[in-house]
Amino acid sequence: MTSKDPLLQPYQLKHLTLKNRIMITSHEPAYPENGMPTERYRAYHEERARAGVALTMTAGSATVSRDSAPVFNNILAYKDEVVPWMKNVVDACHEHGTAVMIQLTHLGRRTGWSKGDWLPVVSPSHNREASHRAFPKKMEDWDIARIITDYADAAERMKAAGLDGIELEAYGHLMDQFWSPLTNTLDAPYGGNLDNRLRFCMEVLSAIRKRVGDQFIVGVRYTADEVTKGGITYDEGIEISKRLKATGQVDFLNVIRGRIDTDPGLTDVIPVMGMQSSPHLDFAGEVRAATNFPTFHAAKIADVATARHAIANGKLDMVGMTRAHMTDPHIVKKIAQGREEDIRPCVGATYCLDRIYQGGDSFCIHNAATGRELSMPHDIPESENPGKAVVVGAGPGGLEAARVLAERGHRVVVFEAAPDAGGQIRLTAQNPRRREMISIIEWRLAQCARHNVEFRFNSYAEAEDILAENPDVVIIATGGLPHTEVLEANNELLVSTWDIIAGDVQPGKKVLLFDDAGDHAAMQAAEVIAESGAQLEIMTPDRSFAPEVMAMNLVPYMRTLQQKDVTFTVTYRLKSLEREGDKLHALVGSDYGDVVKERYVDQVVINHGTIPLDDVYFELKPVSSNLGEVEQADLLAGRPQQLLKNPNGKFQLFRIGDAVSARNTHAAIYDALRLCKDL
Repeated sequence: MTSKDPLLQPYQLKHLTLKNRIMITSHEPAYPENGMPTERYRAYHEERARAGVALTMTAGSATVSRDSAPVFNNILAYKDEVVPWMKNVVDACHEHGTAVMIQLTHLGRRTGWSKGDWLPVVSPSHNREASHRAFPKKMEDWDIARIITDYADAAERMKAAGLDGIELEAYGHLMDQFWSPLTNTLDAPYGGNLDNRLRFCMEVLSAIRKRVGDQFIVGVRYTADEVTKGGITYDEGIEISKRLKATGQVDFLNVIRGRIDTDPGLTDVIPVMGMQSSPHLDFAGEVRAATNFPTFHAAKIADVATARHAIANGKLDMVGMTRAHMTDPHIVKKIAQGREEDIRPCVGATYCLDRIYQGGDSFCIHNAATGRELSMPHDIPESENPGKAVVVGAGPGGLEAARVLAERGHRVVVFEAAPDAGGQIRLTAQNPRRREMISIIEWRLAQCARHNVEFRFNSYAEAEDILAENPDVVIIATGGLPHTEVLEANNELLVSTWDIIAGDVQPGKKVLLFDDAGDHAAMQAAEVIAESGAQLEIMTPDRSFAPEVMAMNLVPYMRTLQQKDVTFTVTYRLKSLEREGDKLHALVGSDYGDVVKERYVDQVVINHGTIPLDDVYFELKPVSSNLGEVEQADLLAGRPQQLLKNPNGKFQLFRIGDAVSARNTHAAIYDALRLCKDL
């Protein structure tokens, strides 16, 4: 039967029939090798194509020129060798009926001169971008002519690779650096009035069309309102939209709103958790209404209901669910099968994007198979010899272990000392802005329920309780407790960030928060303290604070803390603490030399990671068959753990997550997946 779901209706884009209305917008997960989309890249996109997405867009910014140096491990579209690699991606996705496009760009000032070939960064002005810090060369006529040719060359390569089309990037990159009065100080014919500022774009489009012909699809992803004084206005953005349509050389508009030249600007364009969902959807609908032209859009459209609303109400022709597909590549298949409740929810943690801007590759905070499709399964295979498994701890790692083992066919019992599942995530979710994190737990509880996992809450499992279950495998996922033994003496005067977040300890009037871990716990406790009206100093021995929180996630914290009485101090270390009357006397030093400073405060809060809760592991270790050892060669090769160190042992024993060492949510979930998928 033909579905009446608006999301599952086909869409005709020029000669191309897209089989439904769901797309993955262009993004760069930083998976290329030497600038080429190799097997890892192919597998990532093919997984989503196999599950039914209509259109997958590769490369958040495949670079067309050598002076557009790659800063996110971009695909190098200026190299001929990219053609066969892209063809592999295209052929794999086409086999499943999914169209493939790529985003081409010149980064302009959004890169660095010390990257790639060490060529000067170029832009239509000398104005530096805050995020990437390079002072650009103001472009000359020969720069413009060369780069126009580079665009056309890159487009021709993509057509040769068999792609269905391309889109040009015009937000934060060179093309809209020409558009915006904030970044274009050239004289005519490329600077000044709107006609002149659009000239570069129009010449690029003309050059591309001469190479690829009229049938190849070409679109533009662009900012239609910079929401910044002196930038592209709403009215000017609508006019640009109409002019792009009027060229007859553009086949679709992919609309965004805002600027990405600062961390706050980027975060408003691509909202993180706690921020408004689909904040620019109505704006994109206004562009579509003003142009009556194919309109695409993506920005925190994480749930099926919102996506369906966007299509059903005519706001969009194709709806982008990009981060959502990083979390669950099988969204379309689950919609078609009537299994929407099984969709793994994107929680907006934006670990995926923050890692890229930190110089790493992209991973989903709670789907460890994303980006690891060559080694990790999205669908868990059944075991040929299912048995009995005990998991101790119902935090994210323990629940992932329980889910994976249950899907393997094992009978699973979970012991949890607390009355509810969640571990540190339940603590995190007490912050209203980070409440979405609890979906990581709720989804796993629902999946465990489907597979009849038995939970025993309020059960502090001792070794004899576990052994009484006669398990074949035991997973210790007990996590850790705050590490507060950081001073030579008087550690009892310290308060942990967990104490503050949980509300077990109320903030003082004047507080020193010493952050030696740089993660969310410090920032979350800082918000609680600042909101109480306290005078707060956040101190770190690092040269920057909260490095583990990373750029986009730091923005909401800063927007709160900068409105309060908060001081940020870097490169200083808490040395000692003594009580003097009703005050605490803190001595502060520095790793950089013999410096001693003093602070007199009411309260000192410490963030120094966690110490593993591992007592039960060490009790069980001597009687386990593997003596708790992980055979790393087998783990990394994806083979079952078969190590036998104790012939009398009747069960395998492993520990994961913070029960091993203080890390993060993704690490705990990855520990569980890659170990348990083969047990």
